[in-house]
Parts: sequence; C-alpha cells; structure tokens
Amino acid sequence: MAVHLFVPHFSVEECLEEVRACLERGWTGAGYKTLEFEAEWCRQTGLAHAHFLNSATAGLHLALEVLKRRLGWAAGDEVISTPLTFVSTNHAILHAGLRPVMADVDRFLCLDPDAVAARLSPRTRAVMFVGFGGTAGRYAAVRDLCRARGIALILDAAHMAGTRLDGAHVGHDADAAVFSFHAVKNLPTGDSGAVCFAQGVDDAAARRLSWLGIDKDTYARTQSDATYRWRYDVADTGFKYHGNSIMAAIALVQLRHLERDNARRRQLAARYRARLAEDPRVTLQPEAPDCVPSGHLFPIRVDRRDDLMAWLNAREVYPGVHYRDNTEYPMYADQAGHCPAARAASLSLISLPLHLGLDEATVDHVAGLVRQGLDAVGAAPAVAS
Repeated sequence: MAVHLFVPHFSVEECLEEVRACLERGWTGAGYKTLEFEAEWCRQTGLAHAHFLNSATAGLHLALEVLKRRLGWAAGDEVISTPLTFVSTNHAILHAGLRPVMADVDRFLCLDPDAVAARLSPRTRAVMFVGFGGTAGRYAAVRDLCRARGIALILDAAHMAGTRLDGAHVGHDADAAVFSFHAVKNLPTGDSGAVCFAQGVDDAAARRLSWLGIDKDTYARTQSDATYRWRYDVADTGFKYHGNSIMAAIALVQLRHLERDNARRRQLAARYRARLAEDPRVTLQPEAPDCVPSGHLFPIRVDRRDDLMAWLNAREVYPGVHYRDNTEYPMYADQAGHCPAARAASLSLISLPLHLGLDEATVDHVAGLVRQGLDAVGAAPAVAS
C-alpha cells in the first residue's frame, strides 16, 4: 500500500451538515459562516482578531499592506525573512513593494535570532518569522528583538494552527499572525486562511482591503433591516481576498477536532522520533523549549537525500521536501550565499509522511524503510549542526 506525505482528513458528515446550512440559507459567500468561524477561532485561541480569507498567501500580503500603510513604510523598505519556506512568504513581501532580506536558520529550521540581528539595517521595517513544521523555534527571542528595535513582527503561522508556546496559542504577541487552512494543513478546508492582527484598526483595514476597498460587504448590507442597502463607497484599491461560507463551514467543523487531531499527530511524530533517534545518519528537528507544536511536519535531515527519496518512492513511500532554498529561484538569487545553514538544510531535508490516516504500524514501516534506504544508498553519518 502506498504511503503518501499528506492525506487530508475531514469529519465528512459534520462538514456536510454545516455546508447544507449555507446552501439552504442561500448564502455561500463572505459573512454568515465566516463570521461564525472568526468568533470561534478567537474564542479558542485567545487571539484578539481574526479575518477569514481565501488563503494564507492572501493573509501574508494583507498583513504587509496594512502595516505598510499605517506605519508609513516606503517602497523598497526591508522585511527580514527566511529562505527556508514556501515561496508565498517571500512573494508576499515583493507584492507589497518591499524587499525581502534573507536571514539564516537555526537548528529548529526557524529564523536564528543572531542572524536576524546581523541583517538589520536602517531600512528594516519588519521581521517575518516562519514556524517551520509547526514549531516555535526561538520565536520569543526574535519577538523580543523586534520589540526592542521598534520593528513590526509578522508570524507566518501557516503550519501552526494549534501550536502553543508558554501555554498560550501562538500569534497573540505578533503585530499580525497568518494561518493556513489549506486541505493538507492541520485544520483543513478546500483552501482558506486567516490573518489575525493585534490591533482592531488593522483588522478593520484588512476587511476593507480584502473586499476591493468597499466599505460595506454584501452580508452586512443585508443585516440591518429588511431592506437591501445597495449603496456603498469604494475608499481604496483593494483585493478580492475574502473567504467564503462554504470553506468557513468546513473550518468550523475541523476546529472542533483540532486539539484531538494535533495530539494524534504528535503521537505519530513521537513514534518516528523513537524509531530514528539512535540512527547516526539521521538528524531530527529538535523539540523547542516550552512549545507544544501542531505537528504539521516531521522533517529529518540525511546524506544523499535525493537518492533516498528515489529509493523510498520505488517502494511506494512518498515523502516531501520542505523546502528548496528560495535563493535558488531567480527573484531571490541576489541573496544566494547569505544563509549557509538554510542552504545545507535545503539539500538534506525530507518530510516523512505524517497525517491522520497513519497508524503505528505504518510509521514503523516507513521508519524501517528509511534505515534500509540509508544502507542502500550508502549515506554517511550526519554532521552535527
């Protein structure tokens, strides 16, 4: 039986019930279930604000646009980011007319606070911290650095739905936190996300920008009384980034089970860890202090990564790679060489299959094949990082 990297898991009957409510009411767009999800997300996470969107990518762009406009950033101002991420992170910086400045990663595969400090310049306006695989890494040190320097902090929490740090859900202490509810994430829908601002003024600005700059969305114009209030103003040149009630209906259901599902992911990750920890050819991502991770990914680092991937694929095990060093892409190639740790990680990382369809026997099977594959390809022992 093939073992795939990701297999989305939905509580199907519950999802159908919530979606049916949208269809019967005749409201599938923004409003209704999107508002219900936002309220429930804030209640469960303790975050002050949440705006449901069509993707986390849209959320990253909105976070930058809103802060840029309120704080008066200029074109070409700098945002410190990581090259070890999905391209959405850095593309959003470019789309906002800002310049991504790559800083290196640490053993957690997240931004290294010392590397961030070394890349600061008079034009640094924000840091984009990516919670790689669902861990917080040394987020608190980066947060403290930003506060001390008066720099905005955006948390790319695409992997972090349910991650807790020091007992609190991540994101409450960032200027903006962005979560992904893509089908393969821990809180899966078809595709959607949320941006969570610390300040209400930013949340309000994001709501205007996400609906083309229109000052009143259609749902709001139907709620005041029986009359449809057709007149609205367009105060800004915004985007069509808002989420819809079908995706929010699914998200509401998946949110009910998030803690249970993440706990199961951590169990599976712990079993991988126990099966691979003693192999000198395997480097595991360390567990960050005071962090209860979401368990989105289980990354390992190995020698002869590409050969091992091919060997596993031939045996119907299909891991992934998170991520290719972004400086290998042409739009970021000018920063190649600045982040040797990220580059080395990019060449050796494998994400092993991790999803709710796995059981302990399958984890043991995959871990056993990893060890056999390392024998077969002649992998060398890991070099301490």
